[in-house]
Amino acid sequence: MNHPIERLASSADEWQHRPLAPEMEWATRRALLDWFATTLPGTRHEPATLLSQAFAATRGAGKAVCYVDGLHSAPRYAALLNATASHTVEFDDIFKDGGYHPGSSTIAAALAVAQNTGVSRERLHRAIVGGYEVGCRIALAVQPSHYTFWHTSATVGTIGAAVSTAMLLGASRQQIAHAIALASSFAGGHQQNLQGEGMAKPLHAGHAADAGLMAGMAAAHGVTASLDSLHAPNGFAAATSDSTGNWEVALEGIGSWTPITRMTIKNHGCCGHIFPALDGLKVLREREGIPIERIQSIHIEGYGATYSMCNRPEPVSAQEARFSIQYCIAVFLITGKVRLQAFERSMLSDARVRDLMKRVTVAEREDIAAQYPAKRMANIIVMTDDGQEYHHMQRVRKGDPEEPMSDDELIEKYDELTAGILSQRRLEEIKNDILWGDGLPAEPE
Repeated sequence: MNHPIERLASSADEWQHRPLAPEMEWATRRALLDWFATTLPGTRHEPATLLSQAFAATRGAGKAVCYVDGLHSAPRYAALLNATASHTVEFDDIFKDGGYHPGSSTIAAALAVAQNTGVSRERLHRAIVGGYEVGCRIALAVQPSHYTFWHTSATVGTIGAAVSTAMLLGASRQQIAHAIALASSFAGGHQQNLQGEGMAKPLHAGHAADAGLMAGMAAAHGVTASLDSLHAPNGFAAATSDSTGNWEVALEGIGSWTPITRMTIKNHGCCGHIFPALDGLKVLREREGIPIERIQSIHIEGYGATYSMCNRPEPVSAQEARFSIQYCIAVFLITGKVRLQAFERSMLSDARVRDLMKRVTVAEREDIAAQYPAKRMANIIVMTDDGQEYHHMQRVRKGDPEEPMSDDELIEKYDELTAGILSQRRLEEIKNDILWGDGLPAEPE
């Protein structure tokens, strides 16, 4: 096994100067646009709005943009609030093989540092690529057992943010390695605050961006840590998974492919473990023409997380509803999509939704579970009131690398989710700057 921290730091350091292939450049632009698509609507919701009040005295001086209030601030303040907003409405990107949302924290940290230091668009892109590279590969090393107690977007997200920060501050390869090691001690975020009630889950990404910035800034100025922090018997992997890390899998292909080109862009505003069921139900209804009023029952067979995380037959809050397969299927049947409107108060109390939810059940299926996390599948069984039974096995999710969202679909997602958050002129400027511009994205008015 190559020394994991040194190998990962070397890869990140290489991204500071090696050529960016056109497909990688475009993948980075898509990731940035998707980050704004999910962040801007989150700036209007708790907990980001509450943090804006709670931490107002800690704003500090700087040129980083806090999109929650549109004001300039120190990078750590902006990254904390922006990443929290980005992880609020459940539309942030996924590295599915690692069960990890890198964008919320990594891009929040990178953009805040880039704005504060005035670096070029190219350097911002390189830092995002490097942060995704390291974070996604660490997720591969510790998953799936890490997810038993820990939330990768909180833990691994801290390390991705640290790498991007260190790169933008001109850190050497050795300093990037120390940023990874420091961040591994700052990482936190457990499953109860992911699956339970409350507002902590979005803060997982916020804390990851903030703590990652701290680690990256410290390392770039000479602060050191143990370079065995990832793989030692008492290091990060051992403490948060069932081994000292599957580093052969994590480091496979490093230098020949990079994770940002293999991202999932979310098409639905809910937990990604629900996506195969929604996509499969769409296929089944279009193929069979099943009227809603004829549906007697819908049974979903999925992998472990489909049941353990998403079997929530009676969600009360919007956050719970985003993790309820019963709720999301019912809303999807009635409205045809699960986007922002699906979690408004009127929909949460809609009698039609509540009635349909009672007809939805979910279970784990062994052969589907055996292919997780590489494949996210679901088998959908619909029974109608005349005794007919309809089946469909959904083998891919819309938005995954195997069935990616087109550029037009991503732009449509951005336009829909950000409508009314800023002026239409400013939203267009941000979009155009990201996709075709040479500078950093336009600031809010």
